[in-house]
Formats: sequence, C-alpha cells, structure tokens
Amino acid sequence: MSKAIPAPALERHGLSDEKLRWMLRNMQMQRTLDNRGFQLNRQGKIPFATGSEGHEGIHAGAAAAFERGKDILVPYYRDIGLCVGVGMEPRDALLSMFARGADVSGGRQFPNHYSHHRLGILSVSSIIAAHCPHAVGAAYAMKLRNETGRAVLCSFGDGATSEGEWHEAINFAAVQKVPIVFLCENNEWAISTPRTHQMAVEDIISKAAGYGLPGVKVDGSDPIATYAVVAEALDRARSGGGPTLVEATCYRFLAHTTDDDDRTYRTRDEIERHRHLDPVPRFERLLLEAGVVTTDDLAAMKKDVLAEVNRVTDETEALPYPHAHEIYTKVYEGAYEPWL
Repeated sequence: MSKAIPAPALERHGLSDEKLRWMLRNMQMQRTLDNRGFQLNRQGKIPFATGSEGHEGIHAGAAAAFERGKDILVPYYRDIGLCVGVGMEPRDALLSMFARGADVSGGRQFPNHYSHHRLGILSVSSIIAAHCPHAVGAAYAMKLRNETGRAVLCSFGDGATSEGEWHEAINFAAVQKVPIVFLCENNEWAISTPRTHQMAVEDIISKAAGYGLPGVKVDGSDPIATYAVVAEALDRARSGGGPTLVEATCYRFLAHTTDDDDRTYRTRDEIERHRHLDPVPRFERLLLEAGVVTTDDLAAMKKDVLAEVNRVTDETEALPYPHAHEIYTKVYEGAYEPWL
C-alpha cells in the first residue's frame, strides 16, 4: 500500500473559502461523473466512457482561472471536470454519454466530446492534437480584432506533444504572439505509451524554449498551485504578453477508456505506488487542516454530489434519442444540402 504524503501548506493565492469549497465540489463532481460513465458502460447502457481520475486538481484549478463570458476553452476528451468547471452542467455530460436528442450536439458526438457555444467551449477532437491549431486560430482572431482582456485556454495530454499539429500550433502561436495558454496535462501515459518511449526530454516544458515562449511546470495534483500558474499565464495572454506552455503533472489512475485494458502495459502495483498523488483526498485533507471545511461538510458535499448525479442520470436516461428527420441538423452552420 502506498503511504499518503502530507497535504501542501495552504497558500491561498487570493482564493476565498467559498472558492476553495467550490473547487473541492468540482473535484468531487468530476470523480462521481467519471465513475458513473464507467458504471453505465459496464451495464451496457452507453458504448464508451473516458476517465479522468487523477486530473481533478488540474481541472478545478484551471477552471477557477478561466474568465466566463470572455475566455475560450478548447479542451480534450479527458476534461469533463474542466468543462463542468467553466459552466457546463452535469446534465450535459450525461446527455453526451447517453447520446440523447437534447444534447447540445444533438446526440452526435462521442461521450466526453463536448461543445457549448454560449460557454465558449469549442468542440473536442478525437484526433490527438488536432484541436490545437483550432485553438490558435481562435486566439489569432482575437489578435486580429484587437481584443484585449480575453484569451484561449487549450488543454491536451502529454501524447499530443509528439504530434505534428501540436508543434505547428505552438510555433504559429509563438511567432504571432497570440493570446493563448497551452495546458499540458501530463499523466505519464499516452494511451499505452509511457513518456519515456515518446520523448527523450524529461520535462515537456523544455520544448517551449525551442519556440521562444515561456514554460512553467506545476504539480497538477495541487489545484491551488495549478490555479496560480494558469491564472498568471492567462493574465499574461490577455494583456498582450503572448502564449505560455504550462505542464501540469498528474497520474492517470484509470484505463485510457472503457475500451482499454491497462493491465497489458502496467501493473496494479505501479498504480498503487502513485496513489499518494490522488488530488481529491489530498485537497480534502488540506481544507480540513486549514479549517475551510469540517468532516460534516465533506460528508454533506459527497452526499449532495452523488444525489445530483443519480437524479440527472435517471432523468437523462429517460429522454428520447434524436429523431431520424434531424440527421442533417446541427452539422453545419447556416444552409446545408443533404448528401443524397
């Protein structure tokens, strides 16, 4: 069994008790939705689910730094907590899992492939790193329009940094000094490929120097530290300072997806050795020790989150699938011609 390490000292970085409790609830919600996705898949009710257990600290911290109504989020498929953190409802996550007609995309996307125009969430891409040039394009549009006070937050896994689209996006963003923050969620695994088999460098941020932009590494299991780093990078981007590459380290505790058997490439002992990094119990312990929450508060929060997810699951499952006559809607903006 792994031994829990002490929670870091509480350095608020300007965060109130209310905001810290909000971050913790976001982390609890993310983990509960993650578990629900895997449960529904094993029950044969949904075809596919993607887990983010271990990423909760990154998502809560980055979401707290995001300016709703101004910034644009270009997430990747493991970002359920980040999308919920910037305003997406848990119901939207379940609508996506169940592919119901009331889903924002009309039930057309994979589970965990979110898009929400009102919230500024661009559509997730299944192709690794293909969303990075899209994110840079959105940031370039901000620059061309002489907009200030807003930026793009683009997230991806460590495997994306080995793709050509990622390098093209980084290079263009650096040359044009567009307002964007590249957030790498380094969980040590690119599906089944460990970091040591896909790159010769120790730190992903070392790649930043080759493109002439700053790189900052942070413990992604610490949501407050993540918030501080991402907030500073976003402020820099919003004020015309250009892009930043942030590497937030964590560990992926679940399989890549419900279609993946991670026992083929790592042992259960290895996963257990990393359990001390689990951001949820670490943050709970930190807030307990600082007096921000009590044990009763934690119990009530977990009960409330589970009750909400249970209710939304039942309500969403009862909804109808998309109608056949809607097959060509929500495909292109404006006029369209069916492929007949």
